Amino acid sequence: MGEALLSRLLAQKLYAAGEVLIGDPSPKRRQVLSEQYGIQTTDSNQEVIETSQVVLLAIKPQVFELVAKDFRDARCDSPPLVISILAGVPLSKLEQAMSGWPVIRAMPNTPATVGAGMTAISVGSRALDSHAELAEEMFTAVGQVVQVPEGMLDAVTGLSGSGPGYVAIVIEALADGGVAAGLPRAIANQLAVQTVLGTAELVQKTALHPAEIKDRVTSPGGTTIAGIACLEELGLRSALIEAVRTASSRSRELGKQSS
Repeated sequence: MGEALLSRLLAQKLYAAGEVLIGDPSPKRRQVLSEQYGIQTTDSNQEVIETSQVVLLAIKPQVFELVAKDFRDARCDSPPLVISILAGVPLSKLEQAMSGWPVIRAMPNTPATVGAGMTAISVGSRALDSHAELAEEMFTAVGQVVQVPEGMLDAVTGLSGSGPGYVAIVIEALADGGVAAGLPRAIANQLAVQTVLGTAELVQKTALHPAEIKDRVTSPGGTTIAGIACLEELGLRSALIEAVRTASSRSRELGKQSS
């Protein structure tokens, strides 16, 4: 996710390559990033913190305590804005590790890698409106952004964070249905992908409620209403609702474990 943000920010010229410094413990990884993007790299997180105006914290939650020491040891005349994309690490823990610094939590999803992501941000107690605007500008480079209270981030995780997995299963199942009905696999896959993509774009661009679009394609006694009746009987709607609720609950559990 960190590299997805990096590539989009550079491609859209929000930052120049010379303005970016990446900290990574792996020499091989630093070389790859430097050669591919023309950016500066270092093995010192503390150097990144002390020389940056914005620090994107894109690490595994399991190593947070180790990296938090670099923040505590850093000497900054003007503390940078810290934007964390760590799942399950609350603002309270981030602000405790970065005493007095502005902190924002962000929850992007995997479509950000192709510039079609959905990111929710939550602003810490020491972050200003200008910090929130900067974070929104950054994540707009990889899709859409919404600001929510931190208490909603678990629900965000269950919906948009985990959602690409649910949609991928729906696409796969649609394609399998096409194959079962007699279509070649390649054509079935193409039809399924474009149908989901096109329907999503139709909902977004027309601002119509999904139910209204559904009603427009269901003629009396037709094929679509027959298929929808089957979906209702098999519980697709309930299954998706419960998937979001279950994933949101799991996110809350993980957050408690990291607190």
